[in-house]
This record gives sequence, C-alpha cells and structure tokens, in this order.
Amino acid sequence: MDWRRNLAALWLAEFTAILGFSFAFPFLPLFLHRELHIPSGSQLAFWTGITASATGFALALTSPIWGRLADRYGRKPMLVRAMIGGGISVGLMGLTQSALQLTVLRGLQGASSGTVAAATALVATETPSEHLAWALGILNSAISLGSAGGPAAGAAAASLLGLRTIFLAGGFLLLLAAVPVVLFVRENRGRVVRTAAPPTMEVLRAARPGTVKALAVLMVAQGLQQTSFSAAQQLVVLRLLDLTSAKQAQSLTGITFAVAGIATALAAVTYSRLLRRTNYRTITTVAASLMGLTLLGTAAAGTPTLLIATFVISSFVTGSLIPAFGAMIGLETPRIIQATIFGVGSSAIALGFGFGPLIGGFVASAAGVQAGLALAGAIALALALLVGVGAREPVHQQAVGFAPPPA
Repeated sequence: MDWRRNLAALWLAEFTAILGFSFAFPFLPLFLHRELHIPSGSQLAFWTGITASATGFALALTSPIWGRLADRYGRKPMLVRAMIGGGISVGLMGLTQSALQLTVLRGLQGASSGTVAAATALVATETPSEHLAWALGILNSAISLGSAGGPAAGAAAASLLGLRTIFLAGGFLLLLAAVPVVLFVRENRGRVVRTAAPPTMEVLRAARPGTVKALAVLMVAQGLQQTSFSAAQQLVVLRLLDLTSAKQAQSLTGITFAVAGIATALAAVTYSRLLRRTNYRTITTVAASLMGLTLLGTAAAGTPTLLIATFVISSFVTGSLIPAFGAMIGLETPRIIQATIFGVGSSAIALGFGFGPLIGGFVASAAGVQAGLALAGAIALALALLVGVGAREPVHQQAVGFAPPPA
C-alpha cells in the first residue's frame, strides 16, 4: 500500500535528517566553550540559551508559511526544501568564528528547515485515520532513534576529528536525507489542494463543534512540552560540566542523549498499545505528570549517574507525548488543511524550542543550573494540568473532504 511505502521512506529520511541535526546540537555548550572561547559560568549559560533558542524563534515565524504552501503545492516539495535548507545551514556552522555568527546561522537553520512538521503532515494526510496513532508513533521512533544515534556518533567524531567536524557531517546527513523522499515518497495529488484552499477558519467551523478550542489547547500543550524538555536538554549538559571535567562531559553528553533517544523511541512505538485500554487524554496527562516529576528529580541529582537516570526516564515519558499530541491534532483536523494546522502546531513547538533554552539559560545564569532544571519540571507539571482540564478525546474522521457551512 502507498501509505506504508511512504511511511518506510519517511522513516529512513527522518532518521537520517534528525541524525544530522542531533550530530551537533547537544554539543553547542561545548562548542561555545572550547572552540569559540566563551568562559564557563554565567556567560556560557547566557550564550547557550541565545544560540539554542535562535532556531526555535525563526522556525516559529516561518512554519505557518511553509504549512500553507504545503497545502497549496504539496507536502513532499516542502519536505525536500526543509532538508536541503537545514543541511546547508548546519554545515556552515562548522566554519563560524564567533558566538554571534553561530546564532545567526542557527536562526537561518530554523527559517529554512522544519522537516518534522513536513513529514508529519505527509503521514497524517496519506495514512488512514484508524492507523494514524501507530504511524505517527513509528515516525517519531525515527526521530527518537536519530536523536539517540546523533550524539553518540557526534561524540566519537568530535574526539577523533574535533567539534567543528560534527557540523559539517551533520549538514551532509541532512542533504542525504532528501534522497529517499525524492525517490520513493508518492503523494496522493487528489488530497492536496493545488489551487487556492478554503479559508482555514471556514473549514474548522464546518468540522466537529469545539474543534478550534481543542486545537488551541493541543498547540499550547505542544509548546509547553517543548519548552520544558528543550530547556532541560541544554541544562543537563551544563550540569554535567559542573559535576565532571570538560572531557568527561563530552563523552557523557553523547551517552546521555543516545540512551535518552532510545528511551524516547521505545515509548513512541509502544504507547499506542495503551490506547486499547485507555485514551489519549489519560495517556498525555499521566505522561506529562511523570515528565514534571522526573525533571524535578534531575534538578535534585547530585551525581552524574542520578542525573542521567532521571533525564532518561523523563525522555521516555516524553516519547509518548510527542506522537500522542500529533495524532490528536491529526484526528481533530480536516485533511484539506492538515498541513496548515501542523505548520501552526510546528510554530508552537518551535516557540517552545526557542523559549525553553532561553528561559533555562537566563535562570541558570542568575540562580544556577539546578534552578533552571526545577523550572523545566514545573512547566511540565503545568502541562499536565492543562491537558487534564482542557483537552478532549478526539474521534476518528470519516470524511476527508470539505463542505462549507450552510449559509
């Protein structure tokens, strides 16, 4: 079946793309410290937050634009564009000579990439609704495994060839990721609007009552989840620098993010089995609560072993939140505007990806890394409250077309 072939090709493409992104991303604090000579302490925490957040803010501004263009001209071209743009910008980061240059290129990366949103829209559009939760879980497993393999391979490459090399290698992997998309992904042109699409709000008003509110809750939830986790990701590296030497921190960073990525992937491919016994709302509420508690444990950890263990557990429960929120949005949204909605959702995620490191970096520079990790845990608990009170259980869509509301 076409949707299964597409899913296999997109799995390979996203695995390769995220492998390229994560080849270098966890090592930004070390790159700033060792290659760009930013002194450790508050100054390093500040620049870590600035450079890590630049991608998120740029992606937040451009994602709705790319999503709307995908609804009009196709999801596949937007995915290829994102991989090529990301590959060029990541590769150029290896040539930077200052923190400001790195920040600018991180912004360009965000403005030109967005592979996850484009791939998610393709899967959501081409997959039957009864298989959507499973398909998005499979896609997220590629993202998680790429996130696991990238830091481990990046740590090995950095030890042998230097930190700058990992950016060049990451850029090459992103360009390579476009190959299976070009060769094997087939988009059903009948499901893509090639002319002017109906206004998004008009389509949503014709859908299930309360859809606008339900989608708003889910997008805020995506933003909070990403804010919490992206803040914790960078602060864990800084905490490892506090607890160990710079050389040990480089090796432990690779190990930590590799194991965390595997844990996220396992959750992504297994969480859908829980849906047979419970529902989306329960799964996301419980997972967000556990995420908050484990991040608070990370903040309290006084040894590298305990720090890594609590972060890995937090990554595991995060692995169920990401595809669950994506599936809930896909089931709530009429297919004719799914890429547009996923683009807006990607903006919410990108804002979290921007605010998380920025807030975490500012708090860490002012009150210490542990305070920043505690804030990340508190944000996750706020997410659990939002989902538990404000979210609703989606229903499977039976129709894929659009009919305007009666006059």
